[in-house]
Amino acid sequence: MPSDPTISDIGLQATALLRRFYGYNSFRPLQLDIISTAAVERRDCVVLMPTGGGKSICYQMPALLSEGGVTIVVSPLIALMKDQVTALSSNGIPAAAVNSMQSEEENRVIMEQLFKGRVKVLYISPERLLTEIDRWSPDLPVTLFAIDEAHCISQWGHDFRPGYTQLARIKELYPSVPIMALTATADRLTREDISTQLRLRDPKLFIGSFDRPNLSLRVITDPGKKQRINYICSLIDRYPSDSGIVYCLSRKMAEDMDGQLRDKGYRSAVYHAGLSVTERNLAQDQFINGDVQVVCATVAFGMGIDKSNIRWVVHNNMPRNIESYYQEIGRAGRDGTKAETALFYSYADMAMLQNFVDESGQKTINAEKLNRMKEYAESSLCRRRILLSYFNETMDHDCGNCDICLNPPERIDGTIAVQKALSAIVRVNGGVGIHTLIDILRGAARQELILKGYHLIKTYGAGRDMGFGEWNAYISQMIQLGLIDIAYNEANHLKITPYGRSVLMERTPVQLAKFIPFERRKPARARAKEIEEKQLNPAERLMESLKDVRQKLARKEQVPPYIVFTDKALLEMVRTEPVSMEEFSKTEGVGERKAVKYWKPFVTAIRRHKGLPTTFGNGLSHEETLLLLNSGYDVEAIADAKGIKPATVYSHLAALIAQDRLSDFSSIITREQYLRVMQVATEHPESVYEILPPEMPSGIIKVGLAISDYLLRQKANKK
Repeated sequence: MPSDPTISDIGLQATALLRRFYGYNSFRPLQLDIISTAAVERRDCVVLMPTGGGKSICYQMPALLSEGGVTIVVSPLIALMKDQVTALSSNGIPAAAVNSMQSEEENRVIMEQLFKGRVKVLYISPERLLTEIDRWSPDLPVTLFAIDEAHCISQWGHDFRPGYTQLARIKELYPSVPIMALTATADRLTREDISTQLRLRDPKLFIGSFDRPNLSLRVITDPGKKQRINYICSLIDRYPSDSGIVYCLSRKMAEDMDGQLRDKGYRSAVYHAGLSVTERNLAQDQFINGDVQVVCATVAFGMGIDKSNIRWVVHNNMPRNIESYYQEIGRAGRDGTKAETALFYSYADMAMLQNFVDESGQKTINAEKLNRMKEYAESSLCRRRILLSYFNETMDHDCGNCDICLNPPERIDGTIAVQKALSAIVRVNGGVGIHTLIDILRGAARQELILKGYHLIKTYGAGRDMGFGEWNAYISQMIQLGLIDIAYNEANHLKITPYGRSVLMERTPVQLAKFIPFERRKPARARAKEIEEKQLNPAERLMESLKDVRQKLARKEQVPPYIVFTDKALLEMVRTEPVSMEEFSKTEGVGERKAVKYWKPFVTAIRRHKGLPTTFGNGLSHEETLLLLNSGYDVEAIADAKGIKPATVYSHLAALIAQDRLSDFSSIITREQYLRVMQVATEHPESVYEILPPEMPSGIIKVGLAISDYLLRQKANKK
């Protein structure tokens, strides 16, 4: 069995590994507690964290803490496997995946590497695990089984996957190995079902904060098709070098949106379950690599994608429940920097979703979840407080980053508008839906209206002074106020409620939230971009320069740009402006492996921005020597990297050993060399540098003596 850390040293070890491999100086809330539960207590746990909350480190770290141990990650998504393996490998962590997209020969080689102890984190689908696990040796040092997207196991989850239901087999074969079940969204019923299905033993529950303050929240009552497109275009223009997602309720809607954006010259792709595997993979790869600016997709898209520079998410239609909505908007701003979300809300969507609920096998639960989603969309209270409340988290103040907080509705006397709308509904005997009612009020010359005689009623054209978006907003408020009801079973026709009749007959005053015209798209995209570039401040110009460096490196290595560095890491570079390898290595989000690999192009760009020489003179700090050594460079390679003598490198190494910053000497000096140095130092302490140089470089002698002092200190400390 692998050796495990104790509770007393878990924090120090884990934080050191976090700094070395991930480039972060501290854990997020709950992460260290979760890691300790799995790695030290070896206890089952259920982890509920929002998308972008840092779940992956919780199950990756136990493998790093356990010498020779491996974490098996069960994932339903090949995209996630590929993404995570690439990210881990780029950080210097041995990881691999076994899945159906690889040949059997590739999978066989990976399994051989696993059993030889050369893989620390293995990703595998539930179906593949169930075919493999009975053949695994009980001696395989599994540190942890992590069940990602664990809501898939539950019939109460919003993405039920039958293949997950057999994963209780893990406990039968590995009863002493802890299981960590992770999900971004699961209510109490789903959490309990996850524990039951996996046969977890007294699992510890961790619920992370669902507050994502970097995400702005906005709900827009259906402004019309043209305005929707204009709004999405404005987002693409605002973030031209980043990405966004438009979620649509149907395949046709996704294809229509994609076509409209392409017609306007944007780089767009479409993704839905009706496409072939090849087409879906192409769209996903284009999105991940930054070749397209936007993906128009159904809810089938996005799970498992760890892309950090998704700057906006738009829901073209209302989701079925808050769990799905929160998971989908959570794909924006995963790096913690600002991102925008918007939801277009219409009663046509509500009607379609209500039909889905009526046809579902869990009508009562799904109806309640849809109703909560509707309440969120129609609310005049801080939206973030409503979301957090849904996940049983309390926020005692308004967020200041949603449409309600940023633009509190101004109240106006809406009595006349209400009277016109209610009167029109009465005159057509409640036989029209929202769009037709608006056409009647605005006096539209549609043939359908003429044929039905609607042009002859008294209120025809009575609302010509207001546009479609304004009427739509006010009618929506009338529904929310209970003046009008929607008969979903009568083709979504509008009916006046008893309260509405009393208001109409008694001419009771009605207050409405003032309609704010939808912001129109800025003309001439190229001109807007040119103006934007002229107005970039120095920090923004440096950020664009670093993004260019990142893009070139990503294309050269054929990986997504965020695998090189996230936007958050680039922002840290902008803030700290490192001008050497040592300074660069201390940047939050960099890590040792990437510091050595990428420091020169990024530091060169920063030095150019600061007006400093972009040529690097000879010389290397002790810190940089340690970085290179930890990244696998030997003494000769370290000397070559900066044009210094090997003797200087040995001096640095001896100093690092003296500072107790280096304890693995195998790549610096052989056991035979060390024993020879000790022999001569014992027999001829004053002549060691005269006797040994013919046998070995003087630098090795210096390192050998430093190791001797180090071992004496260690022995004294133990006493």
